[in-house]
Amino acid sequence: MRRSFLAGLSLALAVSAQRMVRFISDDGKIYTGDAILHESSTDARFSTRARIIEGDLLTKFTVTNTVKNIVKLLSPLDPLATRTVRCVGFNYAAHDMQTNITIPQFPILFFKPWTALNGPTDFVPVTAGYQNQTNFTSSMDYEGELVVVIKDKIFNITADEALEHVLGYAAGYDVSHRGWQIDRGGEPQPQFSMGKDADGWGPWGPALTLASEIPDPQTLHLQTFVNGTLKQNATTADMIFGVADIVAFFSMGITLLPGDIIFTGTPGGTQLGMANPVWLTNGDIVTVNISQLGTIENQLRYV
Repeated sequence: MRRSFLAGLSLALAVSAQRMVRFISDDGKIYTGDAILHESSTDARFSTRARIIEGDLLTKFTVTNTVKNIVKLLSPLDPLATRTVRCVGFNYAAHDMQTNITIPQFPILFFKPWTALNGPTDFVPVTAGYQNQTNFTSSMDYEGELVVVIKDKIFNITADEALEHVLGYAAGYDVSHRGWQIDRGGEPQPQFSMGKDADGWGPWGPALTLASEIPDPQTLHLQTFVNGTLKQNATTADMIFGVADIVAFFSMGITLLPGDIIFTGTPGGTQLGMANPVWLTNGDIVTVNISQLGTIENQLRYV
């Protein structure tokens, strides 16, 4: 009878799984768990405990009744298990108009390496080549974004079926250095890699909120703060290309695999395009909050 009860309890917990976190516990070990939220909160960043998950988030898993304390949150998925990080550029009309970019007819795709992925509270390392130099002003910028994680192996699917293949969502910060992206990026068009791809320049989290909790990803409120001051304030309804369109478009000729991550673009309010930009510098703190998904907060640190 007790076995039946425990089996039923495990099944109930598995069904109620909501926000998957990867974390270091007080025993020094790394676990994946379902964050236990504070009352009336949906932000796993402030969770102090989680129910341990057995199995693989990308295949089959069970949420157990074993609870562990959260000491430090990590990237929701192990970066080593992430095959590809895809990013969308210029996907909000306000951002395009601010930066004097023609609104694109199709999603603009670029990539980050998996080494760019970072945790929701880790510092963002800025090495010497990106810092101020004698003839070069460091132009670090912020881009708060909705992050999407793919659940299945998919190829050439339609937008109507795309959301069925999404595992979940998170908040993200596409760290950007405009000097390397544009000024040193080549003419007549910028190149993204050197301005976007450094190690640790893709923080995300605090949790992977399962898609079952977010019926419509185009109804989320996104805000970005720098040292506590609001800089970006938009909703995902403002996207030029929604999540379903992005996933379907990318799959047109590229196989998407379980664990692939997509940064879906940033709204207006970045320093790029400002008349008198105030670039980020050593010690600045960037906070990205997305309703229902939670908050990440990362400090830039010269190394």
